[in-house]
Amino acid sequence: MIPTKTVEELITKHSTLEKDLSSGNLDNKVFAEKSKEYSDVNEIILNAKKYLSFENEKQELEKILEDSSSDKELKNMAELELIDLKSQHEINEKKLKLFLLPKDEADKKNAIIEIRAGTGGLEASLFASDLFKMYEKVSHKKKWSLELISISRSDAGGLKEVIASIKGTNIYSTLKYESGVHRVQRVPDTETQGRVHTSAATVAVLPEAEEVDLKINDSDLRIDVFRAGGPGGQSVNTTDSAVRITHIPTGLSVSQQDEKSQHKNKAKGMKILRARLYELERSRIDQERSQDRKTKIGTGDRSERIRTYNFPQGRVTDHRINLTLHKLEEFLEGEAFDEMIESLTLQAQEESLSNLK
Repeated sequence: MIPTKTVEELITKHSTLEKDLSSGNLDNKVFAEKSKEYSDVNEIILNAKKYLSFENEKQELEKILEDSSSDKELKNMAELELIDLKSQHEINEKKLKLFLLPKDEADKKNAIIEIRAGTGGLEASLFASDLFKMYEKVSHKKKWSLELISISRSDAGGLKEVIASIKGTNIYSTLKYESGVHRVQRVPDTETQGRVHTSAATVAVLPEAEEVDLKINDSDLRIDVFRAGGPGGQSVNTTDSAVRITHIPTGLSVSQQDEKSQHKNKAKGMKILRARLYELERSRIDQERSQDRKTKIGTGDRSERIRTYNFPQGRVTDHRINLTLHKLEEFLEGEAFDEMIESLTLQAQEESLSNLK
């Protein structure tokens, strides 16, 4: 049950924003902020108004059903309308509860995605490469912009590690459930006996932090420069262009050497460091707010096994919601990715709603 006052305040807010936006007295920055706020509220306003009118409409229909002078046909119509009204009321209530849930301020941010080969040797690096290609395809389909920040290849043509920035609309809210251990079960090309091997890769998705989100003091940073190295330890650069940035208070360290320019390496390194520090601070605040806030989904725990990709059976299983899709190839092509994300999002919302009760 949502308090009537809360819904009335939402309707009043919508009306106030509407008047402000049509007044012509707002500067561009405030107008843009209020426009976004109005757009968000406008999506739920019809549900809010119907939620408030429910009791009156219900009472009118109940009067018809209780009135002995009402004919049978009218009562039948009223009974059907009452069933529909109650059903719609439940839908409106759920939508309002979801809208009123505390918002994760990071949901609309761009994201930094880090993929690392885990247990399984060269096969794990090949799987890490497959995962990266999958996120590339998802980004392409959604018209997101993916920018490579750092990449380290294995001898087999796979990836030991890859870090990329993904920009677009609501990136973090879409990808945040990808953090964790991804496991693959398949027969490697080098396997002569046809035995299925199990390998793993870890994925970390971090909201990309802007300077306004997180203030980093220069005095808290130690920056070391060194000569970039290539495969086998060979030098690939004759200048000290590689950069290692260490955040002294936390001990977090980032190395970047992909660019020939020390300045570009430092900029990319700071982008990664800022995202990691921002996520560290978010986690600390979450723990302070509630020790039991962690739910089954979206904990962001990189050591948690979240998904298995089984090639012999052509299936992908998410262990957090016990969902199996027999569409492995389509999933890796980015085709069935939304189906998985929508199920994870819905379950996370259900858990949040249950915590409100």
